[in-house]
Amino acid sequence: MSNLARGPAILQEPRHHRYLKLIALFKIGHGVLLLLLGISLLFLNARTRWMDFLSSWTADELLMQHSKAVDYLLSKLQAILAGGVLRATGFLALFYAAVLFTEGIGVYMQQRWAEWLMIFATGALIPLEVWHIWHHPSLAAVVILIVNCFIVWFLYLVLRRKPNPAPAQGQRELAKIG
Repeated sequence: MSNLARGPAILQEPRHHRYLKLIALFKIGHGVLLLLLGISLLFLNARTRWMDFLSSWTADELLMQHSKAVDYLLSKLQAILAGGVLRATGFLALFYAAVLFTEGIGVYMQQRWAEWLMIFATGALIPLEVWHIWHHPSLAAVVILIVNCFIVWFLYLVLRRKPNPAPAQGQRELAKIG
């Protein structure tokens, strides 16, 4: 009965740290893949066969043919960078890889701000993942959606259970009173 009062087993102290580290490593691994994709899009454009394959795969993954807004934004970004859609997509992949590395390393180090960042960044992509599954259903896309929903749910529960750290000024005033 006392276990139920403290909450689910997944949120108990030694276990939730393991899950946070697994989530962090998942995000860091995702960041490594995007880093490799971004570098290949920016620097391997001399290999036309590879670039044709990556171009069609990237266009499919970013849902450019389904979303006029994404297509419009990428075309504007293309005009700014003057390097084509692949170059713009490469920079976008590098930027998102940096976000994933920041989230992953911050959550691995158990930083509260990184957990909030991961909730918002991962939660913001869930509608795009649902859109992708709607147009291109696949088992891998469904698994990624389920994993990302679990991450948002789990981090929300962890953050809801953690007490907010008191500001330094409030702690000094409490020490003077005590």
